[in-house]
Amino acid sequence: MVTHIVLPTGFGYALAALISAVWVVVWQIVVVNGHRERAGIKHPQQYAEKAEVSVSREAYKFNCAQRAHQGTLEQMPSIIVITLISALRYPNLAAIACGAWTVSRILYTIGYTSEAPEKRNTYGGLLGLLSFLSKWQNTLELVSANPDGRFALALLLSSTYTASQLVK
Repeated sequence: MVTHIVLPTGFGYALAALISAVWVVVWQIVVVNGHRERAGIKHPQQYAEKAEVSVSREAYKFNCAQRAHQGTLEQMPSIIVITLISALRYPNLAAIACGAWTVSRILYTIGYTSEAPEKRNTYGGLLGLLSFLSKWQNTLELVSANPDGRFALALLLSSTYTASQLVK
């Protein structure tokens, strides 16, 4: 039996939004490398050591840039999955939410690499959270609306619960 998936009109917008997120990651690489060079941190050292940070503001800013980049990479897999799933029913909303998340990561990076990295969340944190929750809600709605999706929803939620227990 062959199953055809018909993508809704506008699905390409969600893909374009995801591609913009990839370009943000590339931009963050440039930011990290600029701070790496100014701090004199050689590859493959991922972060500046405490001793380096205590004597160099540039080493501290390098760590902040690296952490902002790493945070984006940590979120990317879930952003990709929930954007694609929510775009199956709400492609325009998924594209807007992914675009908002992408902008939030730019603001987050700028805030984190400023002279006051505690501003990382005031610059883009709320926007990123709202866009993430919007896509997550759309994904849950889509999965639970499918008659076979109730099992998938239970599996998804139980795996999320299990993962949260492992972290504790």
